Amino acid sequence: MSLETATKTDTCQKCAYWNAQSVDNGECRRHSPQSISFKLDSETKFETRFPNTGGSDWCGEFKSN
Repeated sequence: MSLETATKTDTCQKCAYWNAQSVDNGECRRHSPQSISFKLDSETKFETRFPNTGGSDWCGEFKSN
């Protein structure tokens, strides 16, 4: 069974919301950064980050440049 889609999709790399960090890695800037929490030693730390995506990833909210 193939995991590929049967339809042509526009990828993150071509999207107006994508902020490239390298050739095939970047941040989706469609929505505001998301809060994340993580435990560091005995403290809980909080940060906000944009979702990290690959250039060949895609979603249903593509917008051309």
